[in-house]
Amino acid sequence: MRYQIQGDTLPVVICELQQGERMITESGSMSWMSPNMKMETSTNGGIGKAFGRLFSGENIFQNIYTAVGGPGMIAFASSFPGSIRAFEISPGNEMIFQKSAFLAGESSINLSVFFNKKLGSGIFGGEGFIMQKVSGSGIVFAEFDGHVVEYDLAAGQQIVVDTGYLAAMTSSCKMDIQSVPGVKNMLFGGEGIFNTVITGPGRVWLQTMPISHVAGVLRPYMPTGN
Repeated sequence: MRYQIQGDTLPVVICELQQGERMITESGSMSWMSPNMKMETSTNGGIGKAFGRLFSGENIFQNIYTAVGGPGMIAFASSFPGSIRAFEISPGNEMIFQKSAFLAGESSINLSVFFNKKLGSGIFGGEGFIMQKVSGSGIVFAEFDGHVVEYDLAAGQQIVVDTGYLAAMTSSCKMDIQSVPGVKNMLFGGEGIFNTVITGPGRVWLQTMPISHVAGVLRPYMPTGN
């Protein structure tokens, strides 16, 4: 499988498949394709994995596209202004994504739910509580909100992230929740009560325009029903 990511603020990834090669994606993610791409809708791993994907912000069903009778082409476009990134997944090199980041991937990758192990993270972590884990082997494409900034963390090195800005991290990183120090800071600082703390070793991808924050900014300007 060969691919090319085109576009800046509203990117698309165009994949060229050899005969018999397959890709998986969430329903509704396909943008255009060659006529010989055969689609099959499946739970892709059984009902257990399907409900796991539901908890991680994805659909129960996935679409599997196969190039039939020769080479094929299929494209997947971003649903929000931002970035599409490609990741090479292999045993020991798994990725953790934010909810709904998964766009498409080779059929040899596995998508499952990732729960933060610490109770505090679960109760107060917001979007960071339930994330997506990508394992298996192959290339996976993820869409992030806004511009993406990457950091390489050494062992024990930390970065403090506001909720929603964590887009992805390698599975070697650890995530925890830390309360904002000081009651006045909590109540009047405007940054919320908790922050997400990422500890290395590993790489972290941060996004500059979380869609949840955009929705919060726009909400006061939306008309309300009478």
